[in-house]
Amino acid sequence: MRLTEKEKKFDSEQENEELEKNEKLEENQELEENQEISDTESDAESEINELKQKLEDLEDQNLRLQAEIQNMRRRNKKEREAAVRYRSQDLGKEILPVLDNLERALETEVSDEAGKSLKQGVEMVLESFYRALTSVGIEEIEAEGKPFDPNFHEAYAQVPAEEGQESGVVAQVYEKGYKLHDRVLRAAKVTVTE
Repeated sequence: MRLTEKEKKFDSEQENEELEKNEKLEENQELEENQEISDTESDAESEINELKQKLEDLEDQNLRLQAEIQNMRRRNKKEREAAVRYRSQDLGKEILPVLDNLERALETEVSDEAGKSLKQGVEMVLESFYRALTSVGIEEIEAEGKPFDPNFHEAYAQVPAEEGQESGVVAQVYEKGYKLHDRVLRAAKVTVTE
């Protein structure tokens, strides 16, 4: 059986149409694949940006936490140093009335040998107390003849200034004041000139 010219042409047209359809299908598939790749790339890109942002946030948080830890270490170190420096504060406050009593005992007049010996013993005890207090940083606040300072002195009374004496100066000390390094344990109780 022989194909006529028309039949051949028809077959050829059908083949061409099928080829065109196949090409169009392939093009569409390629476009879809390219679109999928493009979508995947943009998804990946947005995910990368998101991960970069998370990384920056975590790095920032890490730096802040490291700074906070460093600040805590400094604060703890200062607190430990202060605790060591002022560890004798409570004991010092308890001992101050004992010192006052020993000083009052030394102010009494004695006439016999036994009284003099006792007074000498009290002086030795008082001197030992002073050395011990000085060794831990407790010292007397100088007051008499110094300008009145409310941080270190507590005014009990005001007295008229004598000739040549300035006003606002400590005239007399009723009770000695003491400080531990830079902290006042007890303010000196004083009278101040007007």
